[in-house]
Amino acid sequence: MKEKVTKTYQELHAKAEKRLAKAVPAKAVRIQVGSATCENAAGAVEVWQEFERNILTSGRSDILLHKTGCTGRCSREPIVTVFTPGQMPVIYQQVDRDTAHKIFTQHVQGGQPLEDQLLEKAEIRPDYEVLVCDDKHCGVLVGGSTEKAFLRALEDAGLGTDKVRVIPVGCLGFCSTPRPDGATSVMVRPGETIYNVRSADDVARIVKGHLAGGVPVAELLSDAKPISQRFFDLYGDVSFFNRQNRIALRNAGVVDPESIDEYIHYNGFQALATALAKEDPEWVINEVLLSQLRGRGGGGFPTGQKWKLTRQHVKNTCYIICNADEGDPGAFMDRSMLESDPYSVIEGMILGGYAVGATRGFFYVRAEYPLAIKRIEHALAECRKHGLLGKNILGSGFSLDLEIRLGAGAFVCGEETALIHSIEGERGQPRIRPPFPAESGLWGQPTVINNVETFANVPAILVYGGEWFRRVGSEKSGGTKVFALAGKVRHTGLVEVPMGTTLREVVFDIGGGVPNGKKLKGVQTGGPAGGIIPEQYLDTPIDFDTLGKMGSIMGSGGMIVLDEDDCMVDVAKFFITFCQDESCGKCTPCREGTKRMLEILEKITQGKASQEDVEKLERLANLVRSTSLCGLGRAAPNPVLSTLRHFRNEYDAHVNDLSCAARKCKALVRYEISAEKCVGCTMCARNCPVGCISGARKEPHVIGQDACIKCGRCFEVCRFDAVARA
Repeated sequence: MKEKVTKTYQELHAKAEKRLAKAVPAKAVRIQVGSATCENAAGAVEVWQEFERNILTSGRSDILLHKTGCTGRCSREPIVTVFTPGQMPVIYQQVDRDTAHKIFTQHVQGGQPLEDQLLEKAEIRPDYEVLVCDDKHCGVLVGGSTEKAFLRALEDAGLGTDKVRVIPVGCLGFCSTPRPDGATSVMVRPGETIYNVRSADDVARIVKGHLAGGVPVAELLSDAKPISQRFFDLYGDVSFFNRQNRIALRNAGVVDPESIDEYIHYNGFQALATALAKEDPEWVINEVLLSQLRGRGGGGFPTGQKWKLTRQHVKNTCYIICNADEGDPGAFMDRSMLESDPYSVIEGMILGGYAVGATRGFFYVRAEYPLAIKRIEHALAECRKHGLLGKNILGSGFSLDLEIRLGAGAFVCGEETALIHSIEGERGQPRIRPPFPAESGLWGQPTVINNVETFANVPAILVYGGEWFRRVGSEKSGGTKVFALAGKVRHTGLVEVPMGTTLREVVFDIGGGVPNGKKLKGVQTGGPAGGIIPEQYLDTPIDFDTLGKMGSIMGSGGMIVLDEDDCMVDVAKFFITFCQDESCGKCTPCREGTKRMLEILEKITQGKASQEDVEKLERLANLVRSTSLCGLGRAAPNPVLSTLRHFRNEYDAHVNDLSCAARKCKALVRYEISAEKCVGCTMCARNCPVGCISGARKEPHVIGQDACIKCGRCFEVCRFDAVARA
């Protein structure tokens, strides 16, 4: 059986390579355009059409228009990358139809990049870039850093920044390849040459032989073919990307999500072939156990342990489910993976099904994700066509098929028992556990449920090893985590970093910090049921356990940055409003408790509460957390409890002083006009929507406080700073 599976996969891989070679000219110029919901909303479809028109008009056959998924750089979309043979890729940001035409005529045809449109503008584009890994797993040269050693050697060789640029980056993903003790991984671009560097002498040899002489130093070359290399090949000079470690998102922005051939080309289904050839489902479970992969949907339960428990309960029928019901406001990690790399999730599900003995599986996807659904359907059909789904997968005798079920948008269906009820055609409400789904789940049979990101990690674990994945993460949580970084931060988007990375590294090193000179106040993690971590704890490592100790949760991966203009009481009210609205209503603590918490928060923000109300809010939040039926209800009070714990002074100010320092709570804001500064221009009175401002022309004006609705329009339009906000 082993030989048959291996041969079948080798034939599949050879055919895919042959089709790719035929479709892609050897020396083609490649224009890569992102294609996902966010990119398309920003105009990627029109950009694609403009490039198509230009290619057709030019009559050139050596230009390839390539589609990829989302890179995750949300604030700069659409992103276009141009590859010219022998040169480093050039990445453009916020491309529209006119810019697409200029890129084609000036860059593709004329050879001159558009400097003002580059993703990260560089005044000088060097001949070489040296990416130096400064992750904790790489060695450090005696007497200083590897980066400094390169800078000194380049200075000695007379090579300036116009010739070579040295870039410190996050983990390059080379840990799975054996290398000398204490070696640091270094990649030289273009050419993507990988070195193991241990000493200043090694650095000097690379500078002299490769960077000055153009000949790679063979004795220092690494055999690494890491999971992240292809991503660094494209985006390694962009600071938003090169501080990340892409595993779950390894193919996002790299492969065409609708091409099974491209997925196979990048080791796609290699893990499946390896597992089936071993004829040992326990091996799969043991590797996942070794990896310390914990569920990325928010619960953080060890994935291998869940699979092991499920397998122990299987007698006849078993099911596997992918939870793609991404309900957190602002979260789009799962959607991006399904739109950008559906095959990796499918492969992870097949591997999970093989490990536990399932023969049928389901994608439970939000109906609001039409592009993701379309690409999953296409990928499932392609997998069946190539013998990767259905009967006798890769000739192994193992059979499994997958199908899609659409969710109606209920937040509670992210909870696994509510999700099961929804697939069964019942109302999406959780039930008491035990029994857990591993014992009695879908239609009463043992069932494995994991989310999209969890399944996307599984193929990489089996290709590169559970031990490698474990080393990438923290002590108790292996691997990486994808976050949707948003809020008061310069660079928003999807960020994938190793477990144990600090909040400060994510917000400042990758996100670029808080814009407009504002001071960071806190970071909200875990979605609407997460907590808020204040600025003084920014060096907290991101981990299931450490975030829990801070009064927050990992959740599915939402991360919102808050600055000094945000009111923590108002933020808590916003999230409790969502949780109260999304409560399924089955259990009293969640149904009634969230409603009462919201009522108290409204009193506080309106200046009508007392200290007794604040104490009652805290007791009620603790009660809801300890007595609600499901995990969502138990996590709902987190925004309240974390803000009470870390920002109690703001609650006291609202209650005792009737003031909101951030001026977000309108009932506690007062607008007044200074008689000394007011020149009587009437601008405020003419713009007031309720007409509460009186005064003659060229005379000081007065705001009628009883009629004022606190909209702030007078404050905004006054050109003489006469309107004060207190």
